[in-house]
Amino acid sequence: MAFELPELPYAKDALEPHIDAQTMEIHHGKHHAGYTSKLNAAIEGTSLENESIEDILQNISQHSGTVRNNGGGYYNHDLFWKVMGPNGGGNPSGELADAINEAFGSFDNFKNEFSNAAATRFGSGWAWLIVGADGKLHVTSTPNQDNPLMDIAETKGTPILGLDVWEHAYYLKYQNRRPDYITAFFNVINWDEVASRYKVVK
Repeated sequence: MAFELPELPYAKDALEPHIDAQTMEIHHGKHHAGYTSKLNAAIEGTSLENESIEDILQNISQHSGTVRNNGGGYYNHDLFWKVMGPNGGGNPSGELADAINEAFGSFDNFKNEFSNAAATRFGSGWAWLIVGADGKLHVTSTPNQDNPLMDIAETKGTPILGLDVWEHAYYLKYQNRRPDYITAFFNVINWDEVASRYKVVK
């Protein structure tokens, strides 16, 4: 069963002015599409064709670098589109807000820690908010297209929020100003989606 490129859950210009339509078009239509097709080519004719992307990633040390890079790219971007939205921003509420306050002391402390993880990730990679094996929230980052689901990750857990800090995610609008892009991301986070992912995992 081949993996399919998911449709964006909103129009390409829906996140403007924070993320521009041209970036969304290239990022989704070229980069994510490329990871999808290369993942399918890498697993064609193997037992991995019948596995979920989560199962593949959780045993990624057993698979090739091609599967690692493109499987990560496929999963990471699928989550990325869904945790953003045109009515995003603001603060989380309910159980998720309580869990953030418990783990980080306050939403502002979380925001600072997440932003720092994204800003200080050298080169290409991702910043994550995850639910760890302890059931608590943690902020972490990974290089390239790795993610915390992978058995090779330094800090393992289930991602409920992720930010792509590859240059292709922001360079057209922000050039080398990654901190400005990170700040803008908080205006489009779909906290309802993040909260629903938290409920499933916790």
